[in-house]
Amino acid sequence: MLARIAQELFWLGRDLARAEHTARMLDGAFHADVADAPGQRGIALSWGGVMAIIGAKPPAPGEEPAGEPPAAFDRGEVARLLTLDTDSPASIVSCVSRARERARTLRDVISTEMWEALNSFYLSLGRYDLQAALVTGPYSLYQEVKERCALFWGIVERTMLRDEGRSFLEAGGRIEDADMMLRMLRVGVPADSRPPDESAPGPDHDHEGEALAVLQAIGGLQAYRRAVRHAPTLEHVAHFLLYDGSYPGSVASAVEALSQALGTADAQPRSSPPVLRLGRLIADLELQRRTAGTVPLHETLERVQDELELVDQDIGDRYFAIAALAAVHL
Repeated sequence: MLARIAQELFWLGRDLARAEHTARMLDGAFHADVADAPGQRGIALSWGGVMAIIGAKPPAPGEEPAGEPPAAFDRGEVARLLTLDTDSPASIVSCVSRARERARTLRDVISTEMWEALNSFYLSLGRYDLQAALVTGPYSLYQEVKERCALFWGIVERTMLRDEGRSFLEAGGRIEDADMMLRMLRVGVPADSRPPDESAPGPDHDHEGEALAVLQAIGGLQAYRRAVRHAPTLEHVAHFLLYDGSYPGSVASAVEALSQALGTADAQPRSSPPVLRLGRLIADLELQRRTAGTVPLHETLERVQDELELVDQDIGDRYFAIAALAAVHL
């Protein structure tokens, strides 16, 4: 496969995953804003937290960096910036627009139904009075974004050939899933958090509102209740979202799926730097899961995200460097 095509598919997956996670975080922040009682400690999924999770994301290749974020994180301003602002590469509208443009150039690689789903997604956002929706009822807008993204990935599963093109598309989506989850956990987990401990006294429950907000934002509340037989304290939730490979939204699950996708796409996976690095990361996550508590959670999150950034660089160097050189010469 041409490096340019592989890169476009990879970033198509990243753009759609970024749009979905942005919608989930904004939806969760709106719900948390409504639920937070006056005088109580503000939950971690605040408007400043959303900006820290999403607003600082680096732009996709060819996109200009976003401008300086607002000094004060006003709800309306943050929601507008991350939903409507076409000048912000992290906004939902920008992500969907980029994904649609990439899909337009890949019509001979993706299925017709994939293109139709993505094109109708883009056009449906154009028919919305987005500014009014943010004021009167943003929940339906974010729900549509989540459903449209889920529809696209369902169509991929049913209609796209299981070849290296699909592998790069899925790799883009999964690395974005892992990165966004890590960003969310690093913002939500305090530096003095303790590892999950069933015998620990009650202070962990001070963070229960934050944990519930995080689970509801990512759609993992029911999965957590079925998998974990403990109250959703922030430490238990962070452990679940970082290590539980049975939950498809966890970091461990996303990293495993990313490794499998790249292993399928690469002609020589045994000597592939990103595949080898991912193998070490998977082993490290499993070791940390088994020995939880030996290293502070926030340090583990930072180290895993740093390693994931190196994986991202390895992917660019191994698969897309030729496309970048060709663009320079053109």
